[in-house]
Amino acid sequence: MKRFFHLQKALLREIDRYSLEVPVRDLDPDWERVHISSCAKLGYQLAEKRGLDPDLAACACAVHDYGRIITGRQEGHAEAGYQPVMDFLRETRLFSEDEIRQLGQSTRNHSKKGERGTELEEIVKDADILDFYQYGHLKMREDQQARLEGLLREK
Repeated sequence: MKRFFHLQKALLREIDRYSLEVPVRDLDPDWERVHISSCAKLGYQLAEKRGLDPDLAACACAVHDYGRIITGRQEGHAEAGYQPVMDFLRETRLFSEDEIRQLGQSTRNHSKKGERGTELEEIVKDADILDFYQYGHLKMREDQQARLEGLLREK
């Protein structure tokens, strides 16, 4: 099995845990469960298309909303998830320190849809937007809408 399968199993346990610890949440825990899986799949495909490591990209996409998982809040969740996601990733023992740094950076920067980041960050941002679009989340900020329009124009 690829690492992102094992990572997603660990994330599902985290969602269960934090749903009990933080019962008032901006988004339903079922959304978090669906979103980690579908983002991971989208990230895997985008990375294959762009010539990047699809396994690492799928993992980055799966963990990008860790801050929302642990806090229950949408506002500021990217920054709130930065250090906790790196601690969580270390506990999984699935990643090198360099990979943990990359995954943490992608988590911290994924909400900055209007800014250009690393190739891995860009995959996370794109997978996140595409996932919201495919499930019909139509309330998007201007930077999110611009990114979506660019993705939909790609062939």
